[in-house]
Amino acid sequence: MRAALVGVDFGKGDFAASLEELSLLSKSAGAQPAVVITGKRSSPDAALFVGSGKADEIADAVVRDQLDIVIFNHALSPAQQRNLERHLKIRVVDRTSLILDIFAQRAKSHEGKVQVELAQLQHLATRLIRGWTHLERQKGGIGLRGPGETQLETDRRLLGDRVKALRTRLDKLQRQRETQRRARGRSNTFSVSLVGYTNAGKSTLFNALTKAQAYAADQLFATLDTTSRRIYLGEAGNVVISDTVGFIRELPHQLVAAFRATLEETIHADLLLHVVDAASPVRMEQIEQVNAVLSEIGADHIPQILVWNKIDAAGLEPALERDEYDKIRRVFISAQTGAGLDLLREAIAEFAKENPVARLDRLPVQEQHDARA
Repeated sequence: MRAALVGVDFGKGDFAASLEELSLLSKSAGAQPAVVITGKRSSPDAALFVGSGKADEIADAVVRDQLDIVIFNHALSPAQQRNLERHLKIRVVDRTSLILDIFAQRAKSHEGKVQVELAQLQHLATRLIRGWTHLERQKGGIGLRGPGETQLETDRRLLGDRVKALRTRLDKLQRQRETQRRARGRSNTFSVSLVGYTNAGKSTLFNALTKAQAYAADQLFATLDTTSRRIYLGEAGNVVISDTVGFIRELPHQLVAAFRATLEETIHADLLLHVVDAASPVRMEQIEQVNAVLSEIGADHIPQILVWNKIDAAGLEPALERDEYDKIRRVFISAQTGAGLDLLREAIAEFAKENPVARLDRLPVQEQHDARA
């Protein structure tokens, strides 16, 4: 599938890095970026996002390069998407839809699939309400509608029913996860969650630490489902390590909401290993983006150790850095080669010994009583 990538520079952030990321996202979704079209504006055009001149330039490229799809590096309103598709006579996808599509391809577990479908339907609902007015006049429809109900009203109702059913199922899955977590809490097991920007190397590190075979690939969002494994760290005893979904700039809100159940693992961790791609030129910005999502899900209060991964690509040596209070701040490793992993294990063990698990205070009063009994 040949694609045109479209990015508009509004003078914020690293525009080149953002476009590079769009290219990676497109490839992850199965598209082949054939042409990149950029422009500068102070604000989006209300009708076409890019303005009529730039829209004509994209239309010319569609014909010239025999493109199948146009992918925007921005969130488009339903009206803008509709207007662009009419103007370009080709399918137009925005950044939100692209990420949702990748998530739909990657989801493996039942929970992951439910979460993705919920996010997709919530995104579609905004398009239904404003975007499908051409269906308002249609009547009839065997077996679906009550008297006088329009196509749009039916679509909204069916969508609403499906969203409700998915939410109920997610709530049930979340309760099951909560039960498992409480069981871990009662056994006083120290828990560590790997967090970080997508493609920072979390799954490779998870495999290296736990000798598990979690799926790891050089692509965005290779991991969607949280995987947990127990490892033994000498005097520190057993520790549970969880691999989580990667974060990205402008992660669609529907996804953050839908994946809250999966990300709960992060909120209830005793320590976060914030994995950073040390070789990325925009690593500091990526750290900020991850911290912004952690704040959004209520996990910004949990202690962090920054794990600078891929030191082999960045030309750095394995090392362990402490702050002025002698607390471990950063560990430099390569999950791929194994360099520095011994330092990281030491760091986790040291933190676990200094911060013994006090999980009873996280349980409801009755369960605290049961657990102490």
